[in-house]
Amino acid sequence: MEKTSSCYAAIQMDGLTKKFGDYRAVSDLSLDVNHGEIFGFLGLNGAGKSTTIKMMLSLLKPSSGSIYMLGNKVDSGSHKLWEKIGYLEEATYYPGLTVIENLDIARRMQMISDRQSITRVIQKLGLEAHKDKKAKNLSLGNKQRLGLAKAMIHNPKILILDEPINGLDPAGVVEIREMLFDLSKNFGVTVFISSHQLEELSKLVDRIGIIHEGQLIQEIKMAHLEQSLQKHVVLDGRDKNAMKQILSEHRYRFEESTDGRLFLSEGPATEEPERLAELLVRFGQPPTQLNIVTEDLEGYFLRIIQSTRRIH
Repeated sequence: MEKTSSCYAAIQMDGLTKKFGDYRAVSDLSLDVNHGEIFGFLGLNGAGKSTTIKMMLSLLKPSSGSIYMLGNKVDSGSHKLWEKIGYLEEATYYPGLTVIENLDIARRMQMISDRQSITRVIQKLGLEAHKDKKAKNLSLGNKQRLGLAKAMIHNPKILILDEPINGLDPAGVVEIREMLFDLSKNFGVTVFISSHQLEELSKLVDRIGIIHEGQLIQEIKMAHLEQSLQKHVVLDGRDKNAMKQILSEHRYRFEESTDGRLFLSEGPATEEPERLAELLVRFGQPPTQLNIVTEDLEGYFLRIIQSTRRIH
């Protein structure tokens, strides 16, 4: 079955649910990914990421709901669709064969007649120096590159990647990031990346969806994420009791850390820290420390999950 609309998203999930007995691995998941977008699918281990991807690849049948990719409904009969989809779960290869031999098998399995497709993907992924090495002798990062090369040999329109930069050194991470940017921005490839690390995704994706216990709990554009990070003022001084009294009298709310420093996280303190400093100086308690600390990405991710647990 194919959608007739010309403005469909590249990936569409509608009410996607997967149950194993009474256990819901994925629950009523609805999500659209646009053409040419790099979308990060974020969640802790066991959150439902792999189950969702298996349904996207028709390896698992949904208990209810539907998935469309490139306007075509994903089911066990959608054979032509896989000519346009690339997938990497973990780098799989024949250890006793060379990089070229592994890619030649991938080429034939995809029924690609053009042998130059191997050369092109080797160049794109920086594997020229390793093309004649046996796969078992590659570094972890180059094994990952080989897995990506196999996923990309047929120039897919959608690339589905599960933890794609595991094991890569920092230079390798930058190379893969630039390559995915290039595929997205210049060739219109839609990239769907599953990961449990927000930090690694933040430099790459246009948008993230956070899944927890099978449910999509938040979608946010990376451009807007910075505004969602919590900020707080860290304050220290010579007479903490006097400082606390001044803050209380002027309606500043604060918490005290185990080492005695004061933390203020409400708007007036973080938005106008200079007024806070002036107040303390005016009352004879100049701060020895006053700086604004912004929540890191991992902290944001865990805070969102914890807030969801409290709601449930």
